[in-house]
Amino acid sequence: MAYESDIQWFPGHMTKTRRMIEANLKLVDAVVEIVDSRIPESSRNPVINELVASKPRIILLNKCDYSDEKITAKWREYYEKQGISVLVCDCRSGKGINKFLPLLKSKLSDLLEKRRAKGMIGKALRIMVVGIPNVGKSSFINRMANAKKVKVEDRPGVTRGKQWVTIDKEVELLDMPGILWPKFDDKSVALKLAFTGAIKDDVTDVEALAAELGSYLAENYPERLMERYKLENLDGNIVELIAKKRGMMMSGGVPDTERAAITLLDEYRSGKIGRITLEKPSA
Repeated sequence: MAYESDIQWFPGHMTKTRRMIEANLKLVDAVVEIVDSRIPESSRNPVINELVASKPRIILLNKCDYSDEKITAKWREYYEKQGISVLVCDCRSGKGINKFLPLLKSKLSDLLEKRRAKGMIGKALRIMVVGIPNVGKSSFINRMANAKKVKVEDRPGVTRGKQWVTIDKEVELLDMPGILWPKFDDKSVALKLAFTGAIKDDVTDVEALAAELGSYLAENYPERLMERYKLENLDGNIVELIAKKRGMMMSGGVPDTERAAITLLDEYRSGKIGRITLEKPSA
């Protein structure tokens, strides 16, 4: 991936969020970390491990309806070998969400038993929910609460402040604002985040971004790319090929690559090209 845009997006509220996580960890019994199953490692904040290492943790591999099932299974195995419980789910559709509470109570069974032994029946489990922008935190909390308690938008960074959401008498969720890291040391990480929309399009070169995505899809998912856009071959710039095939032309017969680029990114993000994962776990 040769995309060279130097993306460094770190609004002031991200620093505040880190401090907020540190300050509120003592209030919770476990941490739920939501990641995008299309880019599980790239959509994890490196400081989360550092901040919450001492707490029981569950990783939600969200947006599973958009990711490659075989690779998602490998990611699940990868994290479980690290002692982290994993739930594969899609918070928009609700797929897999019914397994969350049983998994949580199994993860915290020792704590629940200690509370029972001390006669602390009825004390709610308090769970911190963390994740970078656009991974589906608000959708998860709304699903769990079965109500529109949290503002949900597809734009990065919408949830601004922490808020407690009561799920039932047994569980309370602490929703934290989305957090990114201050510098993308690995350009491929920034690229994958931009592909999925975790980084705003207005700080990227959309045509260059789409060209990189097209190259990745041509190499790793050629059949799905050709089927979606009815392409006879994948020789040349994928964005130009899509523009020509879809009749996206400007005056003088010039392909409208900007329009085609936006189309490719939108259709990848919405799952219209198929179930595609952009990274695999390391050995």
